[in-house]
Amino acid sequence: MRLKSYLGIFFLLLLAAACINPPDNFPSVPKITFESIEYAPTSGSDSLIIGIDFQDAEGDLGLSGTDNAPPFHELDFLRNSAGELITYGTRPADAPSYNPIDWSVNPLVGNVRVNDTIWVKPNPNQYNIFVKFFIKRNGQFTEYRWQDPPFYTTFNGRFPRILTSDAGQAVEGNIKYGMLSAGWEAIFRTDTIRIDVSIQDRALNRSNEVSSPEVTLRQITRSSN
Repeated sequence: MRLKSYLGIFFLLLLAAACINPPDNFPSVPKITFESIEYAPTSGSDSLIIGIDFQDAEGDLGLSGTDNAPPFHELDFLRNSAGELITYGTRPADAPSYNPIDWSVNPLVGNVRVNDTIWVKPNPNQYNIFVKFFIKRNGQFTEYRWQDPPFYTTFNGRFPRILTSDAGQAVEGNIKYGMLSAGWEAIFRTDTIRIDVSIQDRALNRSNEVSSPEVTLRQITRSSN
């Protein structure tokens, strides 16, 4: 069984709440502070939940399900010097071997289905919340890179629009972002971990990056009472 299948990784935004028209001196670039981290085991997939507080002058935070046009599109399709899509069969020597990040099988390019495996580059701006994991070993933190083998995935994701209107309004509030997996304990066990988080507004302004405390899963496990 592939480890990626065993983990059953997927994502769930739990809550985004905002206060509209707070003080006028809020920054145009989103500003965040780390608020909480919690581990909630269940009979199925377990949830690792991070909470951040935010402030933003324009309130242009969040992406809707229809925000898929540039610059929020999922993939860029790589082409050769003749402008042709690069397939796995015509890949150059410097192309990566097949993996589900760098190659897309039978994708829609524009509105046309291409029945082949195409070399792609994921667009980071498809996301608006960015999450990095670190494990402490021998007193030093090292990033645990989900995008590398064997997982080829990411815990970056999207939270929905804070405001339904595009009219600029200062906002502050809290985002709870839950990441579901059956494999948290198998991977992190009793390790000390840290999670770094940042967000991005629709003008592509990236916030400051904040860090969780150094914790173990046991220390942050939600009480069943």
